[in-house]
Amino acid sequence: METNFFVKSHGLGNEYIVFDSENINFSLTSKSIQRICNVNFGIGSDGLLLKVPSNNADFGLQIYNPDGSEAEKSGNGLRIFCKFLYDYRFATSKVFTVETKGGLVNVEIVEEKNGKARVIKIDMGKAEFTSRLIPVLHSQEECIDEPLEIADKIYQINCVSMGNPHCVIVKEHLDITEIKKYGPLLENNPKFPNRINVQFARPINREEVEVLIWERGAGFTLASGSSSCAVAAVMVKRGFTGKNVTIKMPGGELKIEVDEQWHIRMTGEVRQIAEGVLSPELLEDFIH
Repeated sequence: METNFFVKSHGLGNEYIVFDSENINFSLTSKSIQRICNVNFGIGSDGLLLKVPSNNADFGLQIYNPDGSEAEKSGNGLRIFCKFLYDYRFATSKVFTVETKGGLVNVEIVEEKNGKARVIKIDMGKAEFTSRLIPVLHSQEECIDEPLEIADKIYQINCVSMGNPHCVIVKEHLDITEIKKYGPLLENNPKFPNRINVQFARPINREEVEVLIWERGAGFTLASGSSSCAVAAVMVKRGFTGKNVTIKMPGGELKIEVDEQWHIRMTGEVRQIAEGVLSPELLEDFIH
């Protein structure tokens, strides 16, 4: 691979750019991340994924939002990263582990075509309803179906951590205009000092849920893996669905399994968009 080689892929329309830390000659700063992710002045992306060494897993992963902040975990990002590892032969097995800031995850390549991963299952770890990542209440209390006043509305919020923080709001009707207006207000509410990912979720039946997502540090997004897991956990917790749930988002669907101990497994497709090498002229824009 050439220096500063990258791969751009998407999981249900949620797109990420992947780099190998051992194969780049610049620093991933807030400035460089914002420029690379910019659709007009860079490549354009919902975030960056950086392959790093790990002492606890087969591979390490650092995840960056397009605003330059670091994320603990991303379900779509993990599937994209794992496709990169498998397609470019870093991973020699269909089963391996990845360490993220939000915890260690187990990976299985479920389906491939022409040696390229297409469907990937991720063990996303345990859903936590009493997490230090969401200090909206005392650390040992659950925040389920609790009122929260935002501007001129009162939402019933359900907080859960998947290694990163989520606020799920159950709705009878979904409105993109509403989540674009109130999503940033919820994300940056003082009750969430680490900020939070926001999901508006509408149960369709016992097996399906429709979801709109406002992603922390990224804004309105077509799909999110960790958000899908958080929604499924809340749906099961509140009795809206069974333990096998299809999450339907504008970008596509994910299959989520919730076991008795609240461990979550996510299965979905991922597709590569492009591969290439950063231009020296682009590097000049954020190095100097």
